[in-house]
Amino acid sequence: MLLPWVRRADARRLARLLPLPCSCSQQSPLPRGYSRGAGGKGLLLGAYASEQEDGAAQLSAAGDAFDSRVSGRLRELLAACGPPLKKGKARVFHGLHQDFPSVVVVGLGKKNAGVNDQENWNEGKENIRAAVAVGCRQIQDLEIPCVEVDPCGDAQAAAEGAVLGLHEYNELKQKKKPVVTPQLHGSAGSEAWQKGVIYAEGQNLARYLMEAPANYITPIKFAECIEQKLGNFASNVKVHIRPESWIATQQMGAFLSVAKGSAEPPIFLEIHYLGGANANDPPLVFVGKGVTFDSGGISLKPSSGMDAMRADMGGAATICSAIVTAAALNLPLNIIGLAPLCENMPSGKANKPGDVVRAKNGKTIQVDNTDAEGRLLLADALCYAHNFNARAIVNAATLTGKQDTGVSTFLFQASIVTGDRVWRMPLFEHYTKQVTDCPLADLSNIGKYSRAGGACTAAAFLKEFVTAPHWAHLDIAGVMANKDEVPYLRKGMAGRPTRTLVEFAARLSQDSHNPK
Repeated sequence: MLLPWVRRADARRLARLLPLPCSCSQQSPLPRGYSRGAGGKGLLLGAYASEQEDGAAQLSAAGDAFDSRVSGRLRELLAACGPPLKKGKARVFHGLHQDFPSVVVVGLGKKNAGVNDQENWNEGKENIRAAVAVGCRQIQDLEIPCVEVDPCGDAQAAAEGAVLGLHEYNELKQKKKPVVTPQLHGSAGSEAWQKGVIYAEGQNLARYLMEAPANYITPIKFAECIEQKLGNFASNVKVHIRPESWIATQQMGAFLSVAKGSAEPPIFLEIHYLGGANANDPPLVFVGKGVTFDSGGISLKPSSGMDAMRADMGGAATICSAIVTAAALNLPLNIIGLAPLCENMPSGKANKPGDVVRAKNGKTIQVDNTDAEGRLLLADALCYAHNFNARAIVNAATLTGKQDTGVSTFLFQASIVTGDRVWRMPLFEHYTKQVTDCPLADLSNIGKYSRAGGACTAAAFLKEFVTAPHWAHLDIAGVMANKDEVPYLRKGMAGRPTRTLVEFAARLSQDSHNPK
């Protein structure tokens, strides 16, 4: 019986060409005598969409070379498999070459896709990441332990798609998906490939920290995990795990007011990466909100979905993972990371709505909603950040749940490359008045109009603790988790915008004069 997408006129030719079955489905049927995990390597190749409607797909350079090795059979099979391969879709072929038991061809979309100004990202890079992730998962489903990946014209993007696409948090499961090791196919672009692997592994570290249960990633365990990851770079990295007593001596009353509701003691994690030519050069300072579990405190969150609040330390996870990545890349830049770590829990010691606390800079804060706790941590951490004569300060926090990452500076350019897409939001005096119009203290932690314009009022609140000329606030709550928005990330915690922070640092390291 002929498969429905094979024309009868092609049946005889297909019988000669296809020693083993091919499939256009997501899960490839295997031929008789062929078992999953049969060994060897898989091969992932790219194909561009035809410039003509219903035209044949154009193989990448690596695809063309492989097609020559198999006497044109790959191109013949693609033509026989019906409609042209669509962007982000894959087709699997078995038995084409003895070195590769299975070959996956993925659709890359238009060949000359580049920066899309309307979408604010590099469409070509995103197409590669998405397609490679799909192909690698096909190889994983076939239980093939290794896959050689076509660089698809951008080896870094291909590596990111492979490493990000295969990641899944399964540390606590007995049944795990097969481990697949992606490798570069060919020798061209090896340096860019390795860079992409390092970028993706950095984001996966943030995903690991955010996804792990809150009883596994407590403040101290978070700090110890980062310390262990940075242990390989002892020569130019210093890690300080500051205890509660140190936090008290720093007069971080806002931070301690949140932490006091939990039995878990708070930690202030301080990282110094000295990659610059001079250790005394002004550093880039990253600050990240590190609430390892956020119940909302006395202003308790709804129980539905509260488990996701194990990732409320996403700001700390991304900035710390970005520094680990910067160290792995040996970026020529000094970076300091500051992460106030604690839980926000309801108890007899917890903040009560209406309480007034005092921040490190002396300003008093009326805590009108204990679930707006992240800005209290950040207030003290931002004050402390001014001790370092920072070249620029960038803080990241899961604060208000906007869809894109809110941003206030030129991180926009870095986000186009990484695909995270940031959006500059207003920081008008209008929002400052909302948080400074407070009956009992200098500031309210939510503003007089409660959650109206929440991302903007949160930024206005933090601005009251910043005097440095170059500062950016990233509100990353809206990108904390991934459902299907980013096709090369599985469902779960996203670890965004780790790669954007790394790219920003890399660009800053190349510009010794302009700090913005």
